[in-house]
Amino acid sequence: MFALPPERDQQFRRMRDTAREIFTSALRKASIENAFARNVHCERRVLRIVDDLHDLDSYNRVFVVSIGKAAHTMAAALEARLGSSLEGIIASSVDSASQVRGFRYFRGGHPTPTGESIRAADAILNSLTALDSAALAIFMISGGGSSIVERPVDDEISLPDLAATYGTLVHSGAPIAEINAIRKHLSAVKGGRLAQAAYPAQQVSILVSDVPDDTPDALASGPTMPDSTSIQDCERVAAKYNLIDQFPKSVADLFHRHALDETPKSDDPAFVRARWWTVLSNKVAIDEAAVAATRAGFAVEVDNSCDDWPYDKAAAYLLNRLRDLRSKVSRVCLISGGEVTVTVRNGGSGGRNQQFALACAEQISGHNITVLSAGTDGIDGNSPAAGAVVDGSTFARAGDQAGGAEAVRHALSTFNAYPLFDALGDTLITGPTGNNLRDLRILLAY
Repeated sequence: MFALPPERDQQFRRMRDTAREIFTSALRKASIENAFARNVHCERRVLRIVDDLHDLDSYNRVFVVSIGKAAHTMAAALEARLGSSLEGIIASSVDSASQVRGFRYFRGGHPTPTGESIRAADAILNSLTALDSAALAIFMISGGGSSIVERPVDDEISLPDLAATYGTLVHSGAPIAEINAIRKHLSAVKGGRLAQAAYPAQQVSILVSDVPDDTPDALASGPTMPDSTSIQDCERVAAKYNLIDQFPKSVADLFHRHALDETPKSDDPAFVRARWWTVLSNKVAIDEAAVAATRAGFAVEVDNSCDDWPYDKAAAYLLNRLRDLRSKVSRVCLISGGEVTVTVRNGGSGGRNQQFALACAEQISGHNITVLSAGTDGIDGNSPAAGAVVDGSTFARAGDQAGGAEAVRHALSTFNAYPLFDALGDTLITGPTGNNLRDLRILLAY
């Protein structure tokens, strides 16, 4: 049996707790309530959203659409500022603990669409097409909306075909921007098509972003924004990852026949009276983690270079960066935001954060290094965990628990990290957070 000296065991435990505290502090401070407190105000029926003012009494109807993993939290934050006179539709992947009066609720699927996803899309499209030029449509968009609200652009694409297409895209190893290029062109609601449905109403979108800051139209596949991707991008991505042969026939036929319809671009009339404001993003979570790490006595460095890199390449890069920083200062915290990619084939239980953490475990074995990787939405892949934390003792402890180092490596190669971390007590369990700001990786050297 493996046993650490008591003082070493205590040090590792303390640093695992510190990494968890940095993450949870960032999650708490980068909240939707705090973001709305900074950016959304209503006084005397004049609604201010960042720099825009809307006299609510000047509209004949105000209709709210809130979609994504943060849909419930955003709706509650808006109600707290506007009161209970709202009407609209809320679609999320989880049920709400309490409901806002005046809203219809849908629980769509994630990471693949369900029948409820299609029912939500139909309800939203029907409601938006009833708006006229004297109406205000308030969209509140957060990550996960791509699958939570969905309708195929072609009626030949069945729900099972749609789900299979999503599965192929999610497991392809492609970055989210490339995945969403295809999703947009297969959808009746994405890539600006909700904005087209709402035209000619005045439109404003409040965004809680889980995509890179320079690609806001990738958020929930950009249902209310001009699409920066094209049919040619879809065909290029499909070829790059050999996707057409993996798609169901109804979707593959659209590619073979070059029959995809182009999405609306910035010159479309739907966007003449539309505005978009990002009130919360991964950067806010990173900044709050940096504050917490500084308070814990670490010199802090932020490096987002490995956004959308394969998990193993990202692990090697960040650990090398951490060691370089550690050579200059006694206690250092390296923070990395964004997401890593994992190409899964017949995987077990886990997700990209646990896969990244496990990839670090052997490389840091015996060293004074702690690594935490977790999703701010509280969900990592198909597991109940948000992520996991590893340190210089993990590889030995896991090898002991799992029956040897080969068992640990097997968990890595079979994408089955969650059972191993669960046995060690090194998962990070938050439950769904009602927020979604991409992932945080927190690396400590001491």
